Amino acid sequence: MIGPANALHKLLDDYVIGHDDVKRALVLALVCREHVYLEGPPGTAKTRMAELLAAASGLRFFRTQLHRDTRLPELLGDVVIERSPLPDSDGEQIRHRIEPGRLLTAEVALLDDVSRAPGEALNVLLQVLNERRFEELILPLRCVIATGNPTDDAYANEALDPAQLDRFALQLRVSSLLTLEDPEPARRLLDRFADNDACEGSDPEALPAPVWTRDQLDDLHSALGRVEVPGHVRAALLELLRRLVTEYHCNDANSLLTDRTFLVKVLRMFRGSALLAGRTAATLDDLDLLVWMTTFRLPAAVHAALPRELAALRA
Repeated sequence: MIGPANALHKLLDDYVIGHDDVKRALVLALVCREHVYLEGPPGTAKTRMAELLAAASGLRFFRTQLHRDTRLPELLGDVVIERSPLPDSDGEQIRHRIEPGRLLTAEVALLDDVSRAPGEALNVLLQVLNERRFEELILPLRCVIATGNPTDDAYANEALDPAQLDRFALQLRVSSLLTLEDPEPARRLLDRFADNDACEGSDPEALPAPVWTRDQLDDLHSALGRVEVPGHVRAALLELLRRLVTEYHCNDANSLLTDRTFLVKVLRMFRGSALLAGRTAATLDDLDLLVWMTTFRLPAAVHAALPRELAALRA
């Protein structure tokens, strides 16, 4: 990665062991101003990585734990009641408005357990994620990281529905280090917290100072428009999508391959990937991002076959 993005990724490495794909995806999402969905069991550093991303970027951060009783003021700001006299009358007019705060003033937001949000809150969240505005207010929101537990019976968690899922350009599973074939990350984490001298007097929840400025981040985002996505990369993307539909029988009933994500947003992601690699043009290697973009959009067996299809396109 280039410049400040490399510094941010290094900081994430310093604070969190393992989960390299998630770290890279978070940095990419921040540069591209896209949203990320992370699904995995508790205790796998999902929340921690989101907090570190915001702190190290020097951006305003909002975090909420969503639940069935979440109400709009918890997300948007305080409700203000205003009274004003009615002209030519002894009566008065009472108005309610939201004093913008929380999600409406954040630049990076963490929505823990997003699938648990009730309908009232969820409708507003979808609007904010998609339009980055609330009523007439244009929001400074750059990136939302939403988390969820696995959808198996052990966690009693519901899957995101398609309308929710399509708001998140990047989607990754986060696994426990204990489940990895390589035992080294788990050993490193164990060794870190076995060192009493290293832990004594330190706050494990402490957040770092920023490693880049808002201006640097804005410059990176502006540079996306100068990155080319060549015709052969676009052709390879269309060929892969064709194979998913015709050979793997992906359709509206079993998959979520929307024009918005795979014909529009995907170009921004390719540009961001190339930019972070120090290139001025996307290459076939950037198609590997589709693995992160389809985690929960494709049937599991099809998603597992995706790396093989990508390798065939590069051959």
